[in-house]
Amino acid sequence: MPTFESIQRPERWAVPFSTEMTDADVDRLLTIEPFASLDATRFRGKVTLPGILKNDTRLVRCQPGDIVVRQGDWGNSAFLVVAGNVRVELGSAASLPSEILGRQPVHRKSLFESIAQLWRNSSDPEVREIAAYRGDPRIGTRGTGEQTRIYLQDVSTVLDKYQTATIEAGQFFGESAALGRTPRSATVFAERSTELLEIRWQGLRDLMRRDDALQQHIDAVFRERALKLFLMNTPIFQHLGTTEITELTEGAKFETHGQYDWAGSFKRLAKKGIDTDLQHEPLIAEEGNHTNGVIIVRSGLARLSRRHEHGHQTTGYLTPGQIFGLDEIIDGWLGKTPKPLTHSLRAIGIANVVTIPTHLIERLLLETTGRRSLARNKAKTTDPLANQPKIDATRINSDFVEFLVENRYINGTATMLIDMDRCTRCDDCVRACASTHDNNPRFLRQGPIQNNIMVANACLHCEDPVCMIECPTGAIHRQMEGGQVVINDETCIGCSACANNCLYNAIRMVDVRHEDGDFIRDDRKHAPIAKATKCDLCSDQLGGPACQRACPHDALIRMDMRAVQQLTDWYTR
Repeated sequence: MPTFESIQRPERWAVPFSTEMTDADVDRLLTIEPFASLDATRFRGKVTLPGILKNDTRLVRCQPGDIVVRQGDWGNSAFLVVAGNVRVELGSAASLPSEILGRQPVHRKSLFESIAQLWRNSSDPEVREIAAYRGDPRIGTRGTGEQTRIYLQDVSTVLDKYQTATIEAGQFFGESAALGRTPRSATVFAERSTELLEIRWQGLRDLMRRDDALQQHIDAVFRERALKLFLMNTPIFQHLGTTEITELTEGAKFETHGQYDWAGSFKRLAKKGIDTDLQHEPLIAEEGNHTNGVIIVRSGLARLSRRHEHGHQTTGYLTPGQIFGLDEIIDGWLGKTPKPLTHSLRAIGIANVVTIPTHLIERLLLETTGRRSLARNKAKTTDPLANQPKIDATRINSDFVEFLVENRYINGTATMLIDMDRCTRCDDCVRACASTHDNNPRFLRQGPIQNNIMVANACLHCEDPVCMIECPTGAIHRQMEGGQVVINDETCIGCSACANNCLYNAIRMVDVRHEDGDFIRDDRKHAPIAKATKCDLCSDQLGGPACQRACPHDALIRMDMRAVQQLTDWYTR
């Protein structure tokens, strides 16, 4: 007889945003704006207004100088100023330097320094210079554990020297980045003692669905601050003027697809075994239906698939900035008959998309391009009007594509692929990595293998780096120059949040040592100090990733998974 195990079905608030929110906190929040004016009758079913405040928010108390968010960091929450005020840096030629924000300055080694690594590297593992932890006198840290914060030592000097604006009590900030899963557009810090309500994006979404005024406010902020710039940087609209871009902005629709956390829920799905009929991936647009407009991925990842026998076959994927549905709109406009979609588009995890209605595409883009030009473009092998990657099924096996998509390796901008037919297991790649990182290799030459291609356990430098989201000090961040995901060893507090969120086992926690080989210990508990380490793509080396340069058999490559043509060429060489 088969046996069955029963578990409680996961609920919307099985894991609250904070365990410290009390009923008294909720009652107090219900007396202030905008919550005091919300119509409670619009919150039906289990998702109530008190429930959102209890489970999707947390109170954050800041002292003067505390950095709340940093420009360039990823986040999944917005903030409401409850009491006090914060300052937002407006940005200029004299913007806050990286060192003040707790970012690690990039120092590229000279040729001599690179060669000197051969004899200067430490003989003991994970050696650190204690002097490096003294820190920049302009910044400091306070708090413990996940409550640790970086703060500006001299707020008044910062306010005098750098251009900032005030965000007062009752105002939101950070909502565009939270809903779009995009980098923060500005740095925000507390000017004085301030209380903030942090709302994770799921709660903000539910509040917007039930309150028209809040929806209109956040929609207006997004259109004003982010959408116009996003459309101007989209290739098919770059030739349009200000008037046309404004019209597109006003007519665009912004949507979020996906109902579960990108990192945690995928790990749970992977352990169970992800179903092959793609039921776990929300439909954005379905094959056979007529398109309502051009869909542009703003953040996250999306799968292109076609019906195949009793299931679906993946033919490609879309990353931020890429489009869907334009070919069908062009065909329909040229033939004067609407054309159905030839593919389905599904969100992989969480995907945020902008939809430009068909009538705007036809009037502002197609009518100005002309029929002959469109026909010529459609006949070309590379269509400049469609920049989504397409898989050549005659050159690359569909099961390999499925493997990459199902395991989220397509999220990588520097995924380490190893051709096991060419690899002789000499470990020159590992030794080269160790040589450039003080004898401490930052990846493991192991990982899942499909069609004799290994995806090694090395940082992918993801397009959507979920490892950053819960770092309390912002120690893990993306470099403004180059875009590599790196860790500032000086501000890492060893909380393991980044390692726990990483989907690819690419971040390790290590105990650091003195130059004499003994562990560096906490001055209170006398326990070894732990730090997070990972591949930094050799960002300080002149020649780039040492692992790839050292492979004598051309078996290893760091691949930007958005470069489908390059991936196909490498796979089929």
